[in-house]
Amino acid sequence: MGKCCKCNGRLLCMCLLPCMMTGHLLIYIMVSIFVTISYTPPKINVHYIAPGTSANSSTLASHPIGSFWNLRLEDSALWNQLQHAWDRDHNPILRGNTSGMTRKIKCFSDCTSRQCSFDHMPDLKSLPEKMTAFIWSMHCREYPLLINQPGMCRRNNSSGLDSPMLLMAIKSQVGNFENRQAIRETWGRSGVVRGVSKKKGGLVRTVFLLGRQDSSTGPHPDLKNLLELENQKYGDILQWDFRDTFFNLTLKDLLFWHWLQQYCPTAIFVFKGDDDVFVRTGALLDYLNQQWEEHNLWKAYANETDMDLFVGDVINNAMPNREPSTKYYIPESFYKGVYPPYAGGGGVVYSGSLALRLKEVSERVHLFPIDDVFLGMCLHRLGLSPSHHPGFLTFDLPESDRDNPCAYKSVLLVHRRSPKEMLTLWKQLRYLPGHC
Repeated sequence: MGKCCKCNGRLLCMCLLPCMMTGHLLIYIMVSIFVTISYTPPKINVHYIAPGTSANSSTLASHPIGSFWNLRLEDSALWNQLQHAWDRDHNPILRGNTSGMTRKIKCFSDCTSRQCSFDHMPDLKSLPEKMTAFIWSMHCREYPLLINQPGMCRRNNSSGLDSPMLLMAIKSQVGNFENRQAIRETWGRSGVVRGVSKKKGGLVRTVFLLGRQDSSTGPHPDLKNLLELENQKYGDILQWDFRDTFFNLTLKDLLFWHWLQQYCPTAIFVFKGDDDVFVRTGALLDYLNQQWEEHNLWKAYANETDMDLFVGDVINNAMPNREPSTKYYIPESFYKGVYPPYAGGGGVVYSGSLALRLKEVSERVHLFPIDDVFLGMCLHRLGLSPSHHPGFLTFDLPESDRDNPCAYKSVLLVHRRSPKEMLTLWKQLRYLPGHC
Protein backbone atom coordinates (compact mmCIF):
# COMPACT_ATOMS: atom_id res chain seq x y z
CA MET A 1 0.00 0.00 0.00
CA GLY A 2 2.77 2.43 0.97
CA LYS A 3 4.71 1.69 -2.19
CA CYS A 4 1.59 2.27 -4.27
CA CYS A 5 0.95 5.67 -2.65
CA LYS A 6 4.58 6.65 -3.18
CA CYS A 7 4.40 5.63 -6.79
CA ASN A 8 1.16 7.54 -7.36
CA GLY A 9 2.73 10.66 -5.78
CA ARG A 10 5.62 10.58 -8.20
CA LEU A 11 3.25 10.11 -11.08
CA LEU A 12 1.17 13.05 -9.90
CA CYS A 13 4.26 15.29 -9.65
CA MET A 14 5.36 14.34 -13.13
CA CYS A 15 1.92 15.16 -14.48
CA LEU A 16 1.73 18.50 -12.67
CA LEU A 17 5.28 19.65 -13.58
CA PRO A 18 4.47 20.60 -17.23
CA CYS A 19 1.34 22.43 -16.05
CA MET A 20 3.35 24.42 -13.49
CA MET A 21 6.00 25.33 -16.05
CA THR A 22 3.36 26.42 -18.53
CA GLY A 23 1.68 28.52 -15.83
CA HIS A 24 4.95 30.26 -14.94
CA LEU A 25 5.58 30.95 -18.60
CA LEU A 26 2.14 32.49 -19.01
CA ILE A 27 2.67 34.67 -15.94
CA TYR A 28 6.06 35.83 -17.30
CA ILE A 29 4.52 36.68 -20.68
CA MET A 30 1.66 38.62 -19.05
CA VAL A 31 4.08 40.59 -16.82
CA SER A 32 6.29 41.38 -19.84
CA ILE A 33 3.29 42.61 -21.84
CA PHE A 34 2.12 44.75 -18.91
CA VAL A 35 5.58 46.30 -18.45
CA THR A 36 5.85 47.01 -22.19
CA ILE A 37 2.42 48.67 -22.31
CA SER A 38 3.00 50.75 -19.19
CA TYR A 39 6.57 51.78 -20.11
CA THR A 40 7.10 55.46 -20.79
CA PRO A 41 10.27 56.22 -22.76
CA PRO A 42 12.66 58.64 -21.08
CA LYS A 43 12.36 62.28 -22.05
CA ILE A 44 15.09 63.33 -24.47
CA ASN A 45 17.10 66.25 -23.16
CA VAL A 46 17.03 69.53 -25.04
CA HIS A 47 19.56 69.42 -27.84
CA TYR A 48 21.45 72.44 -29.03
CA ILE A 49 21.53 73.80 -32.51
CA ALA A 50 25.11 74.98 -32.60
CA PRO A 51 26.33 77.32 -31.32
CA GLY A 52 24.01 77.06 -28.36
CA THR A 53 20.55 78.21 -29.37
CA SER A 54 17.70 76.18 -27.96
CA ALA A 55 16.35 73.24 -29.92
CA ASN A 56 12.89 74.72 -29.45
CA SER A 57 13.84 77.00 -32.31
CA SER A 58 12.10 76.55 -35.64
CA THR A 59 15.41 75.79 -37.34
CA LEU A 60 15.73 72.18 -36.18
CA ALA A 61 18.03 70.05 -38.29
CA SER A 62 16.03 67.66 -40.45
CA HIS A 63 17.71 64.45 -39.43
CA PRO A 64 17.35 62.03 -36.51
CA ILE A 65 19.56 62.24 -33.45
CA GLY A 66 22.35 59.74 -33.80
CA SER A 67 25.95 59.13 -32.88
CA PHE A 68 28.73 61.19 -34.37
CA TRP A 69 31.16 59.58 -36.80
CA ASN A 70 28.80 56.91 -38.02
CA LEU A 71 30.47 54.57 -40.50
CA ARG A 72 27.32 54.71 -42.63
CA LEU A 73 28.05 56.82 -45.70
CA GLU A 74 25.91 59.91 -46.24
CA ASP A 75 25.78 60.13 -50.03
CA SER A 76 24.47 63.69 -50.17
CA ALA A 77 26.86 65.39 -47.70
CA LEU A 78 30.29 66.43 -49.00
CA TRP A 79 32.20 66.41 -45.67
CA ASN A 80 30.79 63.01 -44.72
CA GLN A 81 31.87 61.54 -48.07
CA LEU A 82 35.38 62.97 -47.84
CA GLN A 83 35.80 61.80 -44.25
CA HIS A 84 34.35 58.39 -45.07
CA ALA A 85 37.02 57.95 -47.75
CA TRP A 86 39.77 59.06 -45.35
CA ASP A 87 38.54 56.72 -42.62
CA ARG A 88 38.83 53.84 -45.05
CA ASP A 89 42.23 54.99 -46.31
CA HIS A 90 43.58 55.05 -42.75
CA ASN A 91 42.01 51.71 -41.82
CA PRO A 92 44.26 48.78 -42.83
CA ILE A 93 41.30 46.40 -42.93
CA LEU A 94 39.01 48.60 -45.04
CA ARG A 95 41.68 50.31 -47.16
CA GLY A 96 41.13 48.14 -50.20
CA ASN A 97 37.35 48.35 -50.07
CA THR A 98 36.70 52.01 -50.92
CA SER A 99 33.31 52.48 -52.53
CA GLY A 100 32.79 54.09 -55.94
CA MET A 101 31.12 57.10 -54.36
CA THR A 102 34.14 57.92 -52.21
CA ARG A 103 36.40 57.68 -55.25
CA LYS A 104 34.26 60.16 -57.14
CA ILE A 105 34.49 62.76 -54.41
CA LYS A 106 38.27 62.78 -54.06
CA CYS A 107 39.98 66.13 -54.47
CA PHE A 108 42.93 67.00 -56.70
CA SER A 109 44.86 69.71 -54.88
CA ASP A 110 46.40 72.87 -56.22
CA CYS A 111 47.26 74.82 -53.09
CA THR A 112 49.35 77.37 -54.93
CA SER A 113 46.09 78.78 -56.30
CA ARG A 114 44.21 77.43 -53.26
CA GLN A 115 41.78 75.61 -55.52
CA CYS A 116 40.49 72.08 -55.48
CA SER A 117 39.03 70.07 -58.37
CA PHE A 118 36.66 67.19 -57.65
CA ASP A 119 35.94 64.19 -59.82
CA HIS A 120 32.29 64.72 -59.02
CA MET A 121 31.87 68.30 -57.88
CA PRO A 122 28.73 68.95 -55.82
CA ASP A 123 26.37 71.73 -56.82
CA LEU A 124 27.63 74.86 -55.05
CA LYS A 125 25.25 77.38 -56.62
CA SER A 126 22.82 77.28 -53.71
CA LEU A 127 25.52 77.75 -51.04
CA PRO A 128 26.66 81.06 -49.51
CA GLU A 129 29.90 82.49 -50.86
CA LYS A 130 31.78 81.86 -47.61
CA MET A 131 30.89 78.15 -47.70
CA THR A 132 31.87 77.89 -51.36
CA ALA A 133 35.22 79.57 -50.62
CA PHE A 134 35.83 77.15 -47.76
CA ILE A 135 35.07 74.08 -49.90
CA TRP A 136 37.45 75.22 -52.64
CA SER A 137 40.34 75.52 -50.19
CA MET A 138 39.49 73.02 -47.43
CA HIS A 139 42.27 70.66 -48.53
CA CYS A 140 44.98 73.31 -47.98
CA ARG A 141 46.71 73.05 -44.61
CA GLU A 142 50.14 74.63 -45.08
CA TYR A 143 50.62 78.39 -45.32
CA PRO A 144 53.80 80.49 -45.03
CA LEU A 145 54.55 82.24 -41.76
CA LEU A 146 54.68 86.00 -42.35
CA ILE A 147 55.61 86.89 -38.76
CA ASN A 148 57.24 84.36 -36.43
CA GLN A 149 58.43 84.26 -32.81
CA PRO A 150 60.97 81.39 -32.81
CA GLY A 151 62.43 82.38 -29.43
CA MET A 152 59.14 82.80 -27.55
CA CYS A 153 59.72 79.81 -25.27
CA ARG A 154 63.50 79.97 -24.88
CA ARG A 155 64.10 83.58 -23.93
CA ASN A 156 66.50 84.51 -21.18
CA ASN A 157 64.43 85.87 -18.31
CA SER A 158 64.99 86.86 -14.72
CA SER A 159 62.91 83.92 -13.45
CA GLY A 160 65.31 81.39 -14.93
CA LEU A 161 62.33 79.54 -16.45
CA ASP A 162 62.10 78.55 -20.09
CA SER A 163 59.10 76.23 -20.43
CA PRO A 164 55.85 78.13 -19.92
CA MET A 165 53.42 76.78 -17.38
CA LEU A 166 50.74 78.34 -19.58
CA LEU A 167 51.01 79.41 -23.21
CA MET A 168 48.19 81.76 -24.19
CA ALA A 169 47.29 81.49 -27.89
CA ILE A 170 44.79 84.24 -28.69
CA LYS A 171 42.94 84.35 -31.99
CA SER A 172 42.89 87.93 -33.20
CA GLN A 173 42.68 89.93 -36.44
CA VAL A 174 45.04 92.50 -37.90
CA GLY A 175 42.81 95.48 -37.05
CA ASN A 176 42.13 94.48 -33.42
CA PHE A 177 45.02 96.52 -31.98
CA GLU A 178 42.97 97.74 -29.05
CA ASN A 179 41.91 94.23 -28.00
CA ARG A 180 45.48 92.94 -28.07
CA GLN A 181 46.79 95.88 -26.07
CA ALA A 182 44.09 95.50 -23.42
CA ILE A 183 44.98 91.80 -23.09
CA ARG A 184 48.70 92.61 -22.74
CA GLU A 185 47.93 95.08 -19.95
CA THR A 186 45.57 92.76 -18.08
CA TRP A 187 45.00 88.99 -18.12
CA GLY A 188 47.40 88.11 -20.97
CA ARG A 189 50.51 89.77 -19.55
CA SER A 190 53.64 87.70 -20.25
CA GLY A 191 55.95 86.81 -17.39
CA VAL A 192 55.70 85.07 -14.03
CA VAL A 193 52.12 85.32 -12.79
CA ARG A 194 51.09 84.51 -9.24
CA GLY A 195 48.07 82.41 -8.50
CA VAL A 196 45.13 83.84 -6.58
CA SER A 197 46.06 81.56 -3.67
CA LYS A 198 49.50 83.28 -3.62
CA LYS A 199 51.12 79.86 -3.16
CA LYS A 200 51.97 79.03 -6.73
CA GLY A 201 51.84 80.62 -10.12
CA GLY A 202 53.82 80.03 -13.25
CA LEU A 203 55.49 81.43 -16.31
CA VAL A 204 52.94 82.72 -18.82
CA ARG A 205 53.67 83.46 -22.47
CA THR A 206 51.15 85.05 -24.84
CA VAL A 207 51.00 84.91 -28.64
CA PHE A 208 48.35 86.34 -30.96
CA LEU A 209 47.30 84.24 -33.97
CA LEU A 210 46.56 86.23 -37.13
CA GLY A 211 45.92 85.66 -40.81
CA ARG A 212 46.07 88.40 -43.40
CA GLN A 213 43.31 90.95 -43.89
CA ASP A 214 40.31 89.63 -45.79
CA SER A 215 40.03 91.85 -48.87
CA SER A 216 36.80 90.16 -49.99
CA THR A 217 34.75 92.00 -47.34
CA GLY A 218 35.51 95.38 -48.85
CA PRO A 219 38.31 97.95 -48.97
CA HIS A 220 40.44 98.13 -45.82
CA PRO A 221 43.22 100.56 -44.86
CA ASP A 222 46.66 98.99 -45.15
CA LEU A 223 47.66 98.15 -41.57
CA LYS A 224 50.80 96.18 -42.42
CA ASN A 225 53.23 98.87 -41.21
CA LEU A 226 51.32 99.35 -37.95
CA LEU A 227 51.35 95.60 -37.35
CA GLU A 228 55.11 95.48 -37.94
CA LEU A 229 55.64 98.30 -35.42
CA GLU A 230 53.43 96.48 -32.91
CA ASN A 231 55.42 93.29 -33.38
CA GLN A 232 58.76 95.11 -33.04
CA LYS A 233 57.63 96.48 -29.69
CA TYR A 234 55.98 93.38 -28.19
CA GLY A 235 57.28 90.39 -30.16
CA ASP A 236 54.11 88.33 -29.66
CA ILE A 237 52.50 88.18 -33.13
CA LEU A 238 52.19 85.00 -35.21
CA GLN A 239 50.81 85.71 -38.69
CA TRP A 240 50.22 83.31 -41.59
CA ASP A 241 49.46 84.01 -45.24
CA PHE A 242 45.78 83.00 -45.41
CA ARG A 243 42.54 85.01 -45.46
CA ASP A 244 41.43 85.76 -41.91
CA THR A 245 37.77 84.76 -42.17
CA PHE A 246 35.38 83.11 -39.71
CA PHE A 247 35.48 79.78 -41.56
CA ASN A 248 39.30 79.86 -41.59
CA LEU A 249 39.61 79.99 -37.81
CA THR A 250 40.22 76.24 -37.89
CA LEU A 251 43.47 76.95 -39.75
CA LYS A 252 44.72 78.90 -36.74
CA ASP A 253 44.46 75.77 -34.60
CA LEU A 254 46.26 73.60 -37.15
CA LEU A 255 49.04 76.08 -37.87
CA PHE A 256 49.49 76.92 -34.19
CA TRP A 257 49.93 73.21 -33.36
CA HIS A 258 52.66 72.98 -36.01
CA TRP A 259 54.34 76.07 -34.54
CA LEU A 260 54.00 74.67 -31.00
CA GLN A 261 55.66 71.40 -31.97
CA GLN A 262 58.60 73.21 -33.52
CA TYR A 263 59.12 76.18 -31.19
CA CYS A 264 57.43 75.47 -27.85
CA PRO A 265 56.90 71.70 -27.39
CA THR A 266 57.58 71.81 -23.64
CA ALA A 267 54.69 74.15 -22.73
CA ILE A 268 52.78 72.39 -19.95
CA PHE A 269 49.36 73.91 -20.70
CA VAL A 270 47.83 75.82 -23.60
CA PHE A 271 44.98 78.30 -23.45
CA LYS A 272 43.30 78.88 -26.80
CA GLY A 273 40.84 81.76 -26.85
CA ASP A 274 39.38 84.77 -28.62
CA ASP A 275 40.51 88.36 -28.14
CA ASP A 276 37.16 89.43 -26.64
CA VAL A 277 37.18 87.19 -23.55
CA PHE A 278 38.34 87.97 -20.03
CA VAL A 279 40.38 85.36 -18.15
CA ARG A 280 41.18 85.31 -14.44
CA THR A 281 44.70 84.11 -15.13
CA GLY A 282 45.72 83.72 -11.48
CA ALA A 283 42.68 81.57 -10.72
CA LEU A 284 43.31 79.54 -13.88
CA LEU A 285 46.92 78.92 -12.77
CA ASP A 286 45.65 77.73 -9.37
CA TYR A 287 43.41 75.22 -11.13
CA LEU A 288 46.15 74.08 -13.54
CA ASN A 289 48.74 73.68 -10.78
CA GLN A 290 46.31 71.44 -8.92
CA GLN A 291 45.71 69.38 -12.08
CA TRP A 292 49.45 69.13 -12.70
CA GLU A 293 50.17 67.92 -9.16
CA GLU A 294 47.43 65.29 -9.39
CA HIS A 295 48.74 64.15 -12.77
CA ASN A 296 52.28 63.76 -11.42
CA LEU A 297 51.00 61.68 -8.49
CA TRP A 298 48.97 59.50 -10.84
CA LYS A 299 51.91 59.21 -13.26
CA ALA A 300 54.07 57.74 -10.50
CA TYR A 301 51.55 54.91 -9.99
CA ALA A 302 50.19 54.36 -13.49
CA ASN A 303 53.37 55.10 -15.48
CA GLU A 304 51.40 57.36 -17.83
CA THR A 305 53.29 60.38 -19.10
CA ASP A 306 50.61 61.96 -21.34
CA MET A 307 48.01 64.23 -19.76
CA ASP A 308 44.56 64.20 -21.35
CA LEU A 309 43.27 67.47 -19.90
CA PHE A 310 40.87 69.42 -22.16
CA VAL A 311 38.56 71.80 -20.28
CA GLY A 312 35.94 74.36 -21.26
CA ASP A 313 32.23 75.02 -21.55
CA VAL A 314 31.14 71.69 -23.04
CA ILE A 315 28.13 71.34 -25.33
CA ASN A 316 26.70 67.88 -25.93
CA ASN A 317 24.33 66.62 -28.63
CA ALA A 318 24.61 69.80 -30.68
CA MET A 319 23.07 69.91 -34.13
CA PRO A 320 24.31 71.97 -37.08
CA ASN A 321 22.64 75.32 -37.53
CA ARG A 322 20.48 75.15 -40.66
CA GLU A 323 19.47 78.83 -40.71
CA PRO A 324 21.13 80.40 -43.79
CA SER A 325 21.16 83.91 -42.30
CA THR A 326 23.53 82.99 -39.43
CA LYS A 327 27.31 82.89 -39.63
CA TYR A 328 27.24 79.35 -38.21
CA TYR A 329 25.10 78.02 -41.07
CA ILE A 330 26.07 74.51 -42.16
CA PRO A 331 23.94 73.18 -45.06
CA GLU A 332 22.92 69.53 -45.20
CA SER A 333 24.65 69.22 -48.56
CA PHE A 334 27.93 69.78 -46.69
CA TYR A 335 27.44 67.90 -43.40
CA LYS A 336 24.86 65.53 -41.92
CA GLY A 337 24.75 64.22 -38.37
CA VAL A 338 25.12 65.55 -34.86
CA TYR A 339 28.30 67.18 -33.62
CA PRO A 340 30.61 65.38 -31.18
CA PRO A 341 30.91 66.84 -27.67
CA TYR A 342 32.89 70.07 -27.97
CA ALA A 343 33.87 73.03 -25.84
CA GLY A 344 32.31 76.11 -27.36
CA GLY A 345 32.71 79.81 -27.40
CA GLY A 346 35.60 81.94 -26.32
CA GLY A 347 38.26 79.71 -24.84
CA VAL A 348 39.50 76.30 -23.75
CA VAL A 349 42.50 74.93 -21.86
CA TYR A 350 44.33 71.74 -22.71
CA SER A 351 47.64 70.11 -21.86
CA GLY A 352 50.67 70.69 -24.06
CA SER A 353 51.14 66.96 -24.61
CA LEU A 354 47.53 66.68 -25.80
CA ALA A 355 48.09 69.60 -28.19
CA LEU A 356 50.84 67.63 -29.91
CA ARG A 357 48.58 64.58 -30.22
CA LEU A 358 45.79 66.78 -31.58
CA LYS A 359 48.22 68.00 -34.21
CA GLU A 360 48.95 64.43 -35.28
CA VAL A 361 45.35 63.21 -35.34
CA SER A 362 44.14 66.35 -37.17
CA GLU A 363 45.91 65.03 -40.25
CA ARG A 364 43.21 62.34 -40.42
CA VAL A 365 40.25 64.68 -39.96
CA HIS A 366 38.97 66.85 -42.80
CA LEU A 367 38.80 70.56 -42.03
CA PHE A 368 35.46 71.79 -40.72
CA PRO A 369 34.40 75.45 -40.97
CA ILE A 370 33.61 75.85 -37.24
CA ASP A 371 36.81 75.64 -35.20
CA ASP A 372 35.28 74.55 -31.89
CA VAL A 373 33.49 71.65 -33.59
CA PHE A 374 36.68 70.64 -35.42
CA LEU A 375 38.49 70.43 -32.07
CA GLY A 376 35.71 68.17 -30.81
CA MET A 377 36.11 65.97 -33.90
CA CYS A 378 39.85 65.62 -33.30
CA LEU A 379 39.28 64.77 -29.63
CA HIS A 380 36.71 62.18 -30.62
CA ARG A 381 39.21 60.67 -33.04
CA LEU A 382 41.63 60.30 -30.11
CA GLY A 383 38.93 58.56 -28.07
CA LEU A 384 38.67 61.50 -25.64
CA SER A 385 35.94 63.90 -24.55
CA PRO A 386 36.24 67.48 -23.29
CA SER A 387 35.62 68.10 -19.59
CA HIS A 388 33.08 70.69 -18.54
CA HIS A 389 34.10 73.37 -16.04
CA PRO A 390 31.42 75.70 -14.65
CA GLY A 391 33.98 78.51 -14.41
CA PHE A 392 34.02 78.92 -18.20
CA LEU A 393 31.10 81.30 -18.71
CA THR A 394 31.00 81.58 -22.48
CA PHE A 395 27.38 82.79 -22.33
CA ASP A 396 28.25 85.40 -19.67
CA LEU A 397 26.97 86.08 -16.18
CA PRO A 398 23.37 87.15 -15.52
CA GLU A 399 23.11 90.81 -16.48
CA SER A 400 22.38 91.83 -12.88
CA ASP A 401 25.74 90.35 -11.72
CA ARG A 402 28.07 91.66 -14.41
CA ASP A 403 29.05 94.81 -12.49
CA ASN A 404 29.47 92.98 -9.18
CA PRO A 405 33.14 91.95 -8.70
CA CYS A 406 32.20 89.27 -6.16
CA ALA A 407 30.14 87.48 -8.80
CA TYR A 408 33.44 86.60 -10.55
CA LYS A 409 34.87 84.71 -7.56
CA SER A 410 34.41 81.27 -9.13
CA VAL A 411 34.83 82.43 -12.76
CA LEU A 412 37.83 81.40 -14.87
CA LEU A 413 36.67 82.88 -18.18
CA VAL A 414 33.85 85.17 -19.24
CA HIS A 415 32.76 86.08 -22.76
CA ARG A 416 32.49 88.85 -24.04
CA ARG A 417 34.29 91.95 -22.87
CA SER A 418 35.40 95.04 -24.78
CA PRO A 419 38.95 96.43 -24.26
CA LYS A 420 37.57 99.12 -21.93
CA GLU A 421 35.61 96.55 -19.93
CA MET A 422 38.73 94.36 -19.64
CA LEU A 423 40.72 97.20 -18.10
CA THR A 424 37.91 98.12 -15.70
CA LEU A 425 37.30 94.51 -14.64
CA TRP A 426 41.01 93.89 -14.14
CA LYS A 427 41.22 96.72 -11.63
CA GLN A 428 38.06 95.60 -9.85
CA LEU A 429 39.24 92.01 -9.43
CA ARG A 430 42.76 92.75 -8.14
CA TYR A 431 41.68 92.49 -4.50
CA LEU A 432 38.82 90.06 -4.98
CA PRO A 433 39.83 87.39 -2.37
CA GLY A 434 39.96 89.89 0.47
CA HIS A 435 36.63 91.54 -0.28
CA CYS A 436 34.32 88.60 -1.05
